[in-house]
Amino acid sequence: MKIQISCLVMLMLTVTMLVAGCGKTESSQVEKEGKALQSEQGNEEEKMQDTESITPTSEIVSLEDGFSTVKYSGDYKLNEFLEQGGASTDAEVMRFLTEHLFSGVSGLKYSGDVFGCSTISVKSPDGNYLFGRNFDWDSSCEALVVSSVPEGGYTSLSTVNMDFIAAGAGMDLGQLSDQMQTVAALYAPLDGMNEKGLCVSVNMIQDSATIKQNTNKPDITTTTAVRLLLDLAADVDEALKLLKQYDMHASMGMMVHFALADAGGRSVVVEYIGNEMVVIDTPVVTNFYLASGEKYGVGTKQSHTRYEILTELLEKNDTMEMQDVKDALDSVSKDNFGEYESTEWSIVYDQGSGAVLYYHRENYGKAYPFQVP
Repeated sequence: MKIQISCLVMLMLTVTMLVAGCGKTESSQVEKEGKALQSEQGNEEEKMQDTESITPTSEIVSLEDGFSTVKYSGDYKLNEFLEQGGASTDAEVMRFLTEHLFSGVSGLKYSGDVFGCSTISVKSPDGNYLFGRNFDWDSSCEALVVSSVPEGGYTSLSTVNMDFIAAGAGMDLGQLSDQMQTVAALYAPLDGMNEKGLCVSVNMIQDSATIKQNTNKPDITTTTAVRLLLDLAADVDEALKLLKQYDMHASMGMMVHFALADAGGRSVVVEYIGNEMVVIDTPVVTNFYLASGEKYGVGTKQSHTRYEILTELLEKNDTMEMQDVKDALDSVSKDNFGEYESTEWSIVYDQGSGAVLYYHRENYGKAYPFQVP
């Protein structure tokens, strides 16, 4: 039974995406400040990769300013969430968390801004497939890497912008328990990979349209869909089958598409056009529509530039090492475009071995190694 408390706590989980602006030319990207130090940084990165993977615990541990990690093992009620029909709005997700997981806390809701990103899928020389992901945000944020070991689902590693989770009514987020913060984060992942090598990323499209399917299927929102796929899908085919079983609803009314890639090498984007799910095979996804038709190309100018850069890299390279994927992400990170935004995190996933390298705030000389549990 929910305990009433005098001090109202508001957790605001926002599913938001940063709209990209205009970019520099490709030649200026090659000349960007700091490239002279790349060799030295590469040596430092190799040393980082030789170290043992970071092992998250049930306590939130800071790795550096704005970058933390935590582990959750056990039942976070995803099956109950799905069995009761899921949720068609962020408010419904919050009500479920309040009633089933946040005893003693009320007044939960979602709110927020926008974000953008780039993803790339490529084969490595040893035969594994690699997936790279940039998350772009309009300012510095609190990134949390969540290691999840659920009951009855696949283990996974996912990332959450903790600025999407804030406490109100005079309370700081830090006053909430680590467990409560972690459970809230589990329902708000923006990207991740599970033990089977399935990778999922949410990318925004700047468009006035939104996603609001309305059939007799159960409902699901943007980030709860990411949680669903990481927990229950082993590959792209299973992920698509799962998505077709739900009515999708875009959090905050924003248009998004999903980049999916699996250990077998299939890489797709899932878009919703006129509330109809469309799947396109593609190794690169940024922030514009890729489905043919009247919506094709709608999105930001800069997202087209990033797409072209990554596509050209793939045309020149049949395979890439993890270091090469990192360099590809660096080539489309926000410091190339002379704007106020920041690439808050970059990730390189090895979908065969489960190895993961994180880079924080465009410091590509320092890798944080993880392993999908």
